[in-house]
Amino acid sequence: METTVQNFAKAAMLIHKPVAEVFEAFVNPEITTKIWFTRSSGPLEKGRQLEWVWEMYGVTVPVFVREVKPCEKIEIEWGNQGEQTLVTWTFSATDSEKTFVSIVNSGFQGDADQLLASVRDSTEGFTLVLANLKALLEHGIQLNLVGDRFPKEMQ
Repeated sequence: METTVQNFAKAAMLIHKPVAEVFEAFVNPEITTKIWFTRSSGPLEKGRQLEWVWEMYGVTVPVFVREVKPCEKIEIEWGNQGEQTLVTWTFSATDSEKTFVSIVNSGFQGDADQLLASVRDSTEGFTLVLANLKALLEHGIQLNLVGDRFPKEMQ
């Protein structure tokens, strides 16, 4: 990606767990629903068309799984028709018990204000997902950061 292009969001974090365990948390909806969305129509497998649901917000998003390389990379397209963006997770084992996860969401469209809002919201959202995952895998705590991002009282 060119450094002059700024219409992407990025979040990254070191998680003190083996790469296979961290990777599994994103492909297996039984784990992912504890940190991000509330329902999924299935696991992440290359070529699958899925739906992810955030029941607390009344939102359903179509997801197309472009690539899954175990313990290395996941790539999806998500969003409604005409608003799809690309999300790429990369997993790097720093040693046998630590994994560095990077998430890049790219392909946002719109004017400058729309791009800024999309990049800001995506960066915030994926940072909360990674913090949720870190708390769950390292400490067994479900923080509900995504669900508490916009409390019902403030919607």
